[in-house]
Amino acid sequence: MEYIYSAMLLHSAGKEINEENVKNVLKAAGVEVDEARVKALVAALEKVDIDEAIKKGSVVQAAPTAVEAAPEKVEEEKKEEEEEKKEEEAAEGLSSLFG
Repeated sequence: MEYIYSAMLLHSAGKEINEENVKNVLKAAGVEVDEARVKALVAALEKVDIDEAIKKGSVVQAAPTAVEAAPEKVEEEKKEEEEEKKEEEAAEGLSSLFG
């Protein structure tokens, strides 16, 4: 929830909700920052009219889902990168045979 609170604090202060600002607020509050969660929050709120969402109560309901899902997405991306790296290494090994 502290990630969402940081975004709401930035919004109420009239500051841009971007990764750097969110990280700064979290660090100032003594929170250990998770880069993936920050990226997910900023991405989730990018196209949201926060004032309208606050009136409807949907920011607090929608944003946690995106932020909580971020670590899973990052893990999937890491696995894909590792698989691609292994395939590249195998291809390099084969190409050395035909020098």
